[in-house]
Amino acid sequence: MAQAEKQTKETRPKGGKGREQRGADREKGAADREGGELVERLVAINRVSKTVKGGRRMAFAAIMVVGDGRGRIGFGSGKAREVPEAIKKATEQAKRGMIRVPLRDGRTLHHDTEARFGGGGVRMRSATPGTGIIAGGPLRAVFEVLGIQDVVAKSLGSSNPYNMVKAALEAFKSMESPRMVAARRGRRVNEVLGRKGDAKEKSDG
Repeated sequence: MAQAEKQTKETRPKGGKGREQRGADREKGAADREGGELVERLVAINRVSKTVKGGRRMAFAAIMVVGDGRGRIGFGSGKAREVPEAIKKATEQAKRGMIRVPLRDGRTLHHDTEARFGGGGVRMRSATPGTGIIAGGPLRAVFEVLGIQDVVAKSLGSSNPYNMVKAALEAFKSMESPRMVAARRGRRVNEVLGRKGDAKEKSDG
C-alpha cells in the first residue's frame, strides 16, 4: 500500500497546469459564457529592430482586434521574433481586455462621437440602414469585429494604426444608449427620447 502511494506521488505533476494552459482555459471559459466564437482581424504588422552590442535584432510587431460581432471588442499588440508568435501575443492581449459597446438595433451607433489618442483621432457618425461601412484602413476592421453594419467614419490627424484603433476605443467608451442615459438621470426612456406620446401625457396631467 505504501509503495502504491509513493508511485502515485511520483507520477503526479508538481506544478499542476502551466501558465499558458491556465490562460487558455480562462479565455475558453469567457468565450463560452458569452455564447459565441470571436472574430479576429489583423490590423497591421511591422518589422522593428533593436540595436544591441552585436548588431541589430529584428522582430515583428502585430496589432490585432477581436470581437464577437454583437457589441464586444478588444485590442491588443504583440512583439516577437516570428510573425505567428507576434499575432498570438496580440490576440491573447485583445481577448483579455474586451469591452462592450451599446449598439442601436445591433447595426449602428446610438449617436455621433469623436475622440483622440496621441496624434490620431476619429469621428464616427451613425447611419441609416443600407449605408454600409464607410471607413478605411484600421477602422473597417474595428467595425467588422464589433458587428456594426452602417457607419460613417473619418480619421483625424495621424494615420498611425495604433493611434487610430485606440482613438476608436476611446470613442466607444463614451457611447451611451438611451437606456443608460435614462438610468443616469433617473428618468424613463420615453422622456429621454422626447417622444410625442410622453409629452401628450405630461400636458394632459
